[in-house]
Amino acid sequence: MRKLRLAVIGAGRLGGFHAQKLSVMDRVELVGVADPDPAARNRVATQCNTRPVADYRELPQSINGAVINGVVIDAAVIAAPTRLHHRLALDMLDRGIHLLVEKPLCGTRAEADELVEAAAKRSVVLQVGHVERFNPAVAAALPHTREPKYIEATRASGFTFRSTDIGAVLDLMIHDIDLVLSMVRSPVRKVHAMGLSVLGGHEDVANARLEFQSGCVAVLNASRVSHNAVRTMKVWSARAFAEIDFATRELALIEPSETLLRRQLDVDSLTPDEVEHYKERLFEEHLPCQRRQFEAVDALTLELEDFLGSIRDARPPRVSGEQGRDAVAVAEQVLAKIHTHAWDDTADGPVGPLAIPRPSVIPAPHWDLTPSIVPIERKEAG
Repeated sequence: MRKLRLAVIGAGRLGGFHAQKLSVMDRVELVGVADPDPAARNRVATQCNTRPVADYRELPQSINGAVINGVVIDAAVIAAPTRLHHRLALDMLDRGIHLLVEKPLCGTRAEADELVEAAAKRSVVLQVGHVERFNPAVAAALPHTREPKYIEATRASGFTFRSTDIGAVLDLMIHDIDLVLSMVRSPVRKVHAMGLSVLGGHEDVANARLEFQSGCVAVLNASRVSHNAVRTMKVWSARAFAEIDFATRELALIEPSETLLRRQLDVDSLTPDEVEHYKERLFEEHLPCQRRQFEAVDALTLELEDFLGSIRDARPPRVSGEQGRDAVAVAEQVLAKIHTHAWDDTADGPVGPLAIPRPSVIPAPHWDLTPSIVPIERKEAG
């Protein structure tokens, strides 16, 4: 079987990682890296022993793909800024090229719908880079979290000065939206959300509450101006509780005893001796906790291998274009609520992530709010 020929569009931090991993894979030939920044594309191309291309539009069209310096490509990874995903991906899909598009798939559901339709029309793979799906702690939790009832997730980091064309919802929360949708598998019924901009034109802090037709509720928190890095999720299902730490790949799993599940333990009817017994043995006997920590994995390589396998085997990838589109659709609803959230009950009060609460006392025009450097003269008591 011949090697699959791939190009990477975008030579930033993430695009560089994709290129490095593809360049050492068996049965893969990395034939080009495209980026308008000469320093970025040349750096990655040199590291990965491939060809730098200034503009993806320099790739001439052919019947079955695009050509880089006379070489036809079978697939590409798009790791460019989100605002460019739709235009880049639509052009590549129309040429019949299989695509892995970094998350989020697009900035809007309408754009994502176009990409899904284009991929279906040309019968090519469209995968979305929701890399948390390849975390081993997530995989271990899934069998125990079917039909979840309540989910809490927190994803916080410091400001990276990357992905500044989008806010915390599409940059960070989108990971947890995708995971929640993969677990709940029910339409979203209602969305509540609020967010604040701290450093730029987009929300840097966001909170969302998703209510599903199944009755499940998910509360998601995201911040990219946090002093502490946190990537955790807690899931309550009918038969188990799971707490996942994505960063450390740790899973805490609590499975209640059948006695608790059948509501056969009434604490109000316990005898004094039974109370003393359960003070020390309740968790051991009825709420035992299993803790597992998984070995580090190269999730990005696993994601790329899944992408390549879906091309070779003509099967859906783990995170399809449709699933990426659904995550964007929910994120769009969250952003709509953030931008219409009112911060007080007045008709002309602050609204949206850029709102700054008004002062409780409105200064008169003659007030000088700058600190005075003139010393205060005090009269001597006479």
